[in-house]
Amino acid sequence: MTTMNWQLQQAVRTVRHGGIIAYPTESVFGLGCDPLRLDAVVRLLELKQRPAAKGLILIASDVEQLLPFLLPLDPSFRERVLASWPGPVTWLLPARPETPGLLRGRHETLAVRVTAHPAAAALCRACGHALVSTSANVGGRPPARSALAVRRIFGEAIDYVLPGEAGGAPVTEIRDALSNRIVRGG
Repeated sequence: MTTMNWQLQQAVRTVRHGGIIAYPTESVFGLGCDPLRLDAVVRLLELKQRPAAKGLILIASDVEQLLPFLLPLDPSFRERVLASWPGPVTWLLPARPETPGLLRGRHETLAVRVTAHPAAAALCRACGHALVSTSANVGGRPPARSALAVRRIFGEAIDYVLPGEAGGAPVTEIRDALSNRIVRGG
């Protein structure tokens, strides 16, 4: 077993046991957990000091991992959304009514992305489902761009840090699928 395989498996075990992990993404290190482990989601929000009303992003290795959280994609924007993935574009898509409010926040949409980052995509594939993905920072402060920075910010409050390099891209773009409006620039 290679070092990366061991590290990836450790991250998966941590997620499956309700832990919070940090991992590299297209732009910065992200914090994540199993989106259906609401105890982990609450803990993550508390660590970040992020209001639950804002909602969270889910990342996936393919669109199928996101479908349990989303209403069927309208053909008018399906092609546009799928053409941008995998990649650094997060879309606000209509959420299923049963999608937990802690993920949606006060919105009827859910922020989702099929990641192009190799480590983040491998992590989602190995977990077999989408993951919560929010920047590794305390609200209002700069995000961590390395595993060391994650530990400096959060210490042992993070259960596992998957080593790797963040992509260094600017902050990922967020678009509203219904209007195609850019909500957060890339």
